[in-house]
Amino acid sequence: MFIDTAKVTLKAGNGGNGAVTFHREKYVANGGPDGGDGGKGGDIVLVGNTHLTTLADFRYKRKYSAPDGEKGDGGCRAGKKGDDIVIALPVGTVVKDAETGRVLADISSEEPVRIAKGGSGGAGNRHFATARRQCPRFAKAGAPGEAREVLFELKLLADVGLVGFPNAGKSTLVSAMSNARPEIADYPFTTLRPNLGVVYGPEEASFVMADIPGIIEGAAEGAGLGHEFLRHIERCRMLIQLVDAASTEGRDPRSDFDVICSELSRYSPLLASLPRIVAANKTDSAIPEMLDDFCGYAKSKGFEVFPISAVTGAGLSELKNYIFKTLPTLPSIKVYEPEPEPEFKVENNRPFTVTNKEGVFIVDAPWLLRVLNSVNMDDYESLQYFQRVLRQSGIIDELERRGVQEGDTVSIYDFEFEYVR
Repeated sequence: MFIDTAKVTLKAGNGGNGAVTFHREKYVANGGPDGGDGGKGGDIVLVGNTHLTTLADFRYKRKYSAPDGEKGDGGCRAGKKGDDIVIALPVGTVVKDAETGRVLADISSEEPVRIAKGGSGGAGNRHFATARRQCPRFAKAGAPGEAREVLFELKLLADVGLVGFPNAGKSTLVSAMSNARPEIADYPFTTLRPNLGVVYGPEEASFVMADIPGIIEGAAEGAGLGHEFLRHIERCRMLIQLVDAASTEGRDPRSDFDVICSELSRYSPLLASLPRIVAANKTDSAIPEMLDDFCGYAKSKGFEVFPISAVTGAGLSELKNYIFKTLPTLPSIKVYEPEPEPEFKVENNRPFTVTNKEGVFIVDAPWLLRVLNSVNMDDYESLQYFQRVLRQSGIIDELERRGVQEGDTVSIYDFEFEYVR
C-alpha cells in the first residue's frame, strides 16, 4: 500500500537524576559527597533509506519514545546514557511540525538528522560542595526530553515529472524510456501510486522520471486521485505535460491541455512556473489534421511540443535528447531548508499562577517540577535553595499580594507547607 503522509508523536528520553551519596571507606572519615551525574536521555534520529518507497510503516505505529538516561550512583559514577531511536524514512520525506506546519527537516539523503533531543542528566551532589557547604544533601533532576508531534510528507526526488489525464500514456512512456515496469492497462486510474524510472543517456548521464497518477478537472479541490500526488512533482526540475493527441477517450486535446494547466496553477503557482514541455502522445493513431491543430495550439501558448508515440517509440529520441540538453541549465532538485522557530517575546520565562481555594494557596508552575525533584526537603541548605527560587521567581510576592498569612497552607503539586514569614 502506498502511503505518503503520516502523523507521528516523538518523545526523546528524559535525563537521569543526579545522585545524593557520600564516600564511605574504612579509615577515611568524612569522605565527602560523591554523587554521580545522571545519564543523558536518548535522542530520536531520522535517517533516509533509499530502499523505502512509502510511509506505510507508520500506519499502525504512531508513537516513538526514546529510553531515559539512568540515574547517577555513588563513587562519582555517572548514569548510563539512554539509547537513541533511529527511524528510517524514504529519501524525499519532508518533516513538519504537525501544529504549525513549520519545516523541521528534509530527509533528502542518508545523512542522519536529530529531530528530538534527549534531556541532559542532572548533576550529582558532588557538584554542590563548597567550603561552607561541605555536605550537600541534594542533587539536580534530569531535564525532560523534547516531545513533538510531526507530520511526515513524502515528496519524490525526481528530475522530470509527467502530468496528464488518465490514459494519456504516462506509464507507457516511463516504461519505454526507462527500465521501470509500472502497471499498464487501457482503463482510467490504472496507476494508483507514483512510479519512478531512471532514464540513461550518453556518457553515463541519467535523470529520474516520475509518473504521477492521472489528474482530472477539479483535482486541486480533491476530485479523482491527482490531488493526492501533486506534492510529488513539487521538487521536479521540469515537467512533461502528456496529452492524448489521438483523442482515444473522446476528449478534445486542447481542452485536456487547458484543464491540466489550470489545475497546476490552482494547486500551486509554483508548479505552474516550473519549466514545462508538451508531449503530444499516440501519434501512431492520431488524425494528422487534429495532431497539427493541437501542436499549433500548444506552441501558441509558448511551449515546446514533441509529437511522440510511447508505444512505437516514434519521437522518443528527440524528446530524450532535449531533456538531457535542458536539465544541466536548470536548478538542482529542490531541498527544503529547516525553518527557524518563531521568536516570541517572553516577559517572564518562569510563568506561574496562584489561586486561593478554600484557604489553600495553590501554585501552578510546570517549570518548578524540576526544582522540586532536585530538592531534599530534609536538608536545611536544600530548603534554603528552594526558598530562594520561590523568592526570585516572584511566587512569594504573588502569594503575599493575594493575602497569604503566616500559618496558611501553600500547595505546590504534591508538596505542601505552612507559610512562614
